[in-house]
Amino acid sequence: MKAVILAGGLGSRLRPFTEVIPKPLLPVGEKSILEIQIEKLKSFDFKEIFIATNYKAEYIENFLGDGSRYGVKIFYSRETKPLGTVGPLSLLKPFLNEAFLLINGDILTLTDFSKFYNFAQQNDSLLNIAIRKEITPFAFGRITFQGDHVIDIQEKPDFINYILAGIYTLKPGIFSYIKDDEYMGMDQLIRILLENKAVVSKYEIHEYWLDIGRPGDYEKAQEVF
Repeated sequence: MKAVILAGGLGSRLRPFTEVIPKPLLPVGEKSILEIQIEKLKSFDFKEIFIATNYKAEYIENFLGDGSRYGVKIFYSRETKPLGTVGPLSLLKPFLNEAFLLINGDILTLTDFSKFYNFAQQNDSLLNIAIRKEITPFAFGRITFQGDHVIDIQEKPDFINYILAGIYTLKPGIFSYIKDDEYMGMDQLIRILLENKAVVSKYEIHEYWLDIGRPGDYEKAQEVF
């Protein structure tokens, strides 16, 4: 099975750490984020891993090599300009001739990738998105009223939202919606699919998940590991 890791971001929110080291190579415990992801993918039988690079690409390529020491085959694409979260796939189109997993290079998770992949294989959607419930506490009592009359109060209610978890399964037909070498974000792709009446399927994950996008999240990852 094949997987793509998006590892080309600038990591702006994690400066100054990322001024020297690209975000996906930041250490968490004794291993880098990318190494943890690669080993996790291998444990679910993903043996061909494509890494989409841009910022400090040579660092990533030199560090990981051909993947032999991890028991997988690693291939690289290198952007010459920022292409977003979907655009980099156009550089890998000749190699992605079967369903494949796509994951952001700053995600730590215990998600069962095999279950997600099999879920996608069993439906007709070209794009399957992993989602996660996020509960955000509200700091104040919320008042409901009609005119000048209070009709209800909720004491510090929680806000519940479902967010993109940065993990996707796509099928080769998706490339008919992706232009070559042009910037495209995942939000754009989803909107285009919906506008064209294409089915986009969601898969809720309940396992451990952390997006290492900010210094506080990176510190949290260090504590967990």
